[in-house]
Amino acid sequence: PNHPKFLREMASEEPKLSKGALKKLEQKAKKQAAKEQAKKDTEPKQQQPTEETANNYGVLPLIQSQTKDSHKYYKIRDLDEKLDGQVLWVRARLHLSRGKGNLAFLILRQSLHTVQGVLVKGNTISKGMLNFVSKLTKESILDVEAKVTVPKDPIESTTQKKIELSILQLFVVSAAESPMPLQIADAEVPEPLIVAQKQEVERLANEIETLKEESSNASEDKKKEIEDKIAELTKQKGSAQKYATVSQEQRLDNRVIDLRTTTNQCIFRIQSAVGQLFREFLLAKNFTEIHTPKIISAASEGGADVFKVQYFQGNAYLAQSPQLFKQMAICGDLDRVFEVAPVFRAENSNTHRHLTEFMGLDLEMAFTEHYHEVLDVLDELFVFIFDELTKRWSKELEVIKVQFPFEDLVYHRPKSLRLNYSQAIQLLQEAGENIKELDDIGTQQEKLLGKLVKEKYNTDFFILDKFPASVRPFYTMNDPLDSNYTNSYDFFLRGEEILSGAQRIHDPALLEAKAKEKGVGILT
Repeated sequence: PNHPKFLREMASEEPKLSKGALKKLEQKAKKQAAKEQAKKDTEPKQQQPTEETANNYGVLPLIQSQTKDSHKYYKIRDLDEKLDGQVLWVRARLHLSRGKGNLAFLILRQSLHTVQGVLVKGNTISKGMLNFVSKLTKESILDVEAKVTVPKDPIESTTQKKIELSILQLFVVSAAESPMPLQIADAEVPEPLIVAQKQEVERLANEIETLKEESSNASEDKKKEIEDKIAELTKQKGSAQKYATVSQEQRLDNRVIDLRTTTNQCIFRIQSAVGQLFREFLLAKNFTEIHTPKIISAASEGGADVFKVQYFQGNAYLAQSPQLFKQMAICGDLDRVFEVAPVFRAENSNTHRHLTEFMGLDLEMAFTEHYHEVLDVLDELFVFIFDELTKRWSKELEVIKVQFPFEDLVYHRPKSLRLNYSQAIQLLQEAGENIKELDDIGTQQEKLLGKLVKEKYNTDFFILDKFPASVRPFYTMNDPLDSNYTNSYDFFLRGEEILSGAQRIHDPALLEAKAKEKGVGILT
C-alpha cells in the first residue's frame, strides 16, 4: 500500500490532492520502504537446505531385505566414554522427545537401555530437519547416525549417563501410530503411587458426597458455605489425579506395547534366568534333560482336573504331570533327569497360585540309601538360584522393585532350614490354631506358618519334611519308624508351597498293597 504508484492511483480519485501533498506522501512512502529493506538486510537469512542437509533425514523405504551390512549398528548398552568422538549408527525406539528453539532432545530406547540424542540447528541440521523431528511419534523405530560425546554433567534421565549422541542423520524405519492406546510412562508408574492416589481420590469423593447430603438439609447461608467447600474439595480431587491408571484389561488388549515397559522386560529376564540357572545347576550335576509327551491317552494323575481334547477319531488328554515319564527314565537307567515344560490342569480356580497352564520345572533322580540325598540336591539347587539371581540379575530385580516394591529374600546358606511336620503343627498350635497332629495344613495356615518361621528362624525359605500318610498319595513310601508319616516333603517360600516331592514306592507288591489299602483300583 505504500508504493508510489498506488498513491498516484489514490490521488486520481476524489478528493484530489495538491502536488505538494502528493510529493510529501511519496517521500514518506520511500522512507518506509527503505526502513523495511534495512530491517530485512539485518535479519539472519533463512538457511537454504543443501544437498547434504536435504538428505540426512526422512522416512526409509520398506525393508524387504534389499541390502545387507550397509551400516554397523551399535547397542545402546555398549555405548561408553571410550567411544567419545566416534561416529556410529544406532537403531532404537523414540522413547521421549522435546524441542526448544533451535534445539531438539530425543531419548532413544533399546529394551532396558536409553541414551539422549541432541540436534542443534547448524550447517548440517536444518530447520526443516528440526521440524521433521518434532513431529515424530513416540515408539517409532529410528535409524540414527551420531557422534558420541561426553557431557560435562551426567544425564540423569537415561541409563547411559556419561555419554550422549550428537545426531547427524535421522531416518524413520517404522512410524508408530498416534495416539497410542497406552503410554509407556503411564504403564510404568510405581504401584504404591497408584494405590495412594486411589485412596486419596476415594477419600475426597466420600467427603464431597457427605457434604452434598448435608447441603440438602442446610439453610441457605450454610448451603453457600458447603458449596464452597465442595468446590475446593473437587479442585483437590482433580489435583490428586496425577497419574493415569492403566488397567489390566488395557494392558492385555495392548500386550505388545505393555511388554516394552522396563518392568516387564525385567520380569521376563528373571523368568528366563530361573530356567537358565535350573538347567545350569542340574547339567553340572550330571542330569539329562528330557522332553515328555503332553498329549497322552489317559489322565496322568487321575481325577477330574484334566483337559480332554479330540484326537482324530478318538480322545486324548493334556498331561497334568511328567511324573510317570520321569520314573520310566529312571527305571531306564538314566539315573538323573529333568524337564522344563508346560503343565495343564483343569482347575477352576481364580487364585494367583493355581493356573490352568504353567511352566513346570521337574526333576527326578535315583538315590543310593536315603531320600534325603534328593533333598540335599534340591536344597542346593534353590540356594544356587537365589544366590545367582542376586549376583547376576541384580539390576533387573532393582527395576522391578521400583514399580512393585518387595523385600529382599532372606534364606539360610549353605543349608536351608528343615522342619518336621510335627514341628510345624506345634508352631501353629502355639499360635492358637485349632489343628491336630495328623491334620492337613490349609492354605491360610501355610501363610501363617511362613510368618511364624520368619519370626523364629529369620528365613523366608524352608523345607517341611515327613508329611502324614493321610494327606499323601498311596504311592508315597511310609516312614520306616512311624507308619503315620511318610518320606515326603514340601518346600515353602514366604508361606506358600513351591515344590512337593517324595520317595515313591518302587516295590510292585508293596505298591499294589498300598493301592488296595487306599481304595485305588490298580487298572486306573
